[in-house]
Amino acid sequence: MTRKPIRRALVSVFDKTHLEELGQALSAASVEVFSTGSTATRLSQSGVKVTEVSTLTGFPECLDGRVKTLHPAVHAGILADLSKETHREQLHQLSLEPFDLVVVNLYPFVDTVASGADFADCIEMIDIGGPTMIRAAAKNNAHVAVVTNPSQYEEVMSALRDGGTTTEQRQRLALEAFRATAAYDVAVASWLGEQLGKEREWMGRTWRESSPLRYGENPHQAAGLYVDESPEAASGDSLATATQLGGKAMSYNNYQDAQAAVRAAWDQKGPAVAIIKHANPCGIATAENVAQAYAAAFACDPLSAYGSVVAVNRGVDLALAEKIVPVFTEVVAAPSFDDDALSLLQEKKNLRLLLVNQPHQSRWEFTEIDGGAIAQEIDAIDAEGEREDGSSFGDSPQLWTLAAGNPADNQTLEDLTFAWRAVRSVKSNAILIAKDCATVGVGMGQVNRVDSARLAVERANTLDAGRVRTQGAVAASDAFFPFADGLQVLIDAGVSAVVAPGGSIRDAEVIEAAQNAGITLYFTGTRHFWH
Repeated sequence: MTRKPIRRALVSVFDKTHLEELGQALSAASVEVFSTGSTATRLSQSGVKVTEVSTLTGFPECLDGRVKTLHPAVHAGILADLSKETHREQLHQLSLEPFDLVVVNLYPFVDTVASGADFADCIEMIDIGGPTMIRAAAKNNAHVAVVTNPSQYEEVMSALRDGGTTTEQRQRLALEAFRATAAYDVAVASWLGEQLGKEREWMGRTWRESSPLRYGENPHQAAGLYVDESPEAASGDSLATATQLGGKAMSYNNYQDAQAAVRAAWDQKGPAVAIIKHANPCGIATAENVAQAYAAAFACDPLSAYGSVVAVNRGVDLALAEKIVPVFTEVVAAPSFDDDALSLLQEKKNLRLLLVNQPHQSRWEFTEIDGGAIAQEIDAIDAEGEREDGSSFGDSPQLWTLAAGNPADNQTLEDLTFAWRAVRSVKSNAILIAKDCATVGVGMGQVNRVDSARLAVERANTLDAGRVRTQGAVAASDAFFPFADGLQVLIDAGVSAVVAPGGSIRDAEVIEAAQNAGITLYFTGTRHFWH
């Protein structure tokens, strides 16, 4: 294996983690080190002999450090193709020597944006010289090794001991370098577009594989977990970066269901539990505490809860853990676990336990289609709008319009509010029946709203020893009733109040059916399709 010795190195880093160790290893290997600014100072303080880049260029750092390495004396040494005699001759004529190693990491632009810094401070964190050196060294990987992350220092120090870098090492390091600058440029372009109100003209995202997954939705499909590298994602916790406290490795399907479960649980304001299977709820409930919420959610559909994913918007205590343990569950996602609850749950060796806080809300979401993608603003549970007459509508009960019947009493309005927030987590067409702030019947994913209503009623009244759970319950529909027939299914089942968006050209027929039945009907003006 042929190795290329490291004789000259250029080191200029913002993140100085393990810089001293690297510098001392370079010094011990008699490598001539060139550096800039605070990097040179730190290396000198650790006993490393360093030559300032300004000595090489004959030009001082200027403009508050904006110009340090942007000079032919630096880039000729990085970009020289030593396989070409003409390049070697030109270096000699210019009294320059080639670099064998470039160690550069970039200004923390993503972290600066995530911190809430103002526009000027974010602009100042856009690195220019760093990406230029990185790209130059990566291009010339036949002769130069480029290091962009402190995690790679150990490999460099090992190469020093072994006599230099291999072609394979330099190529792999170059690949990582180009990925780093690509992600950096996408982050800058995305942020600036958002600042200028131009984000829809161009959208970019980069994802880095965090870990391979065993397979995708089916065993023949390869899959992996990727972490969003954008400033937006860096500003909060995420399912992709959740800490796992126990159980088997997460699967592709586990992540899909966990995403749906976390969304459903955190859509509720009080202590809530969502039990999800195939991205649809087996049950959702809120209560005074999470143990009671779990019991109510589980009672909705105990059969389907087998092999489900559970998400909680509060910490898991021992009372909740004791209810979960007897049921085969794939994943429990929660913001915290009490010590005794964690110990009990960890006794189930295959149960995956995830620390997941309230999800951050990305502004846009993407779906790939053949030849491109479609993008939309994220659906928010607290949507609000304004009509032409200036009146407001939205998800808050205070903005609902009473379309038929008497105003709901406090308990009924609380149930309607719960149902409306919960139906957003059901795949459309969606009908959700609830009582005492817990689901009792869910109709999801049907191709017409009548079938969804029938399914919700059937599940409510057949999954609990034949008890008629729809009598006196409330219902929510994620979109308007196009005809009165879907509402009539709910009326015939004994539902006492319904909340829906309204907006059908046949709203009058729907309202008339509600009035004739003497039930309460509210229109929200907002819709929550979820395909």
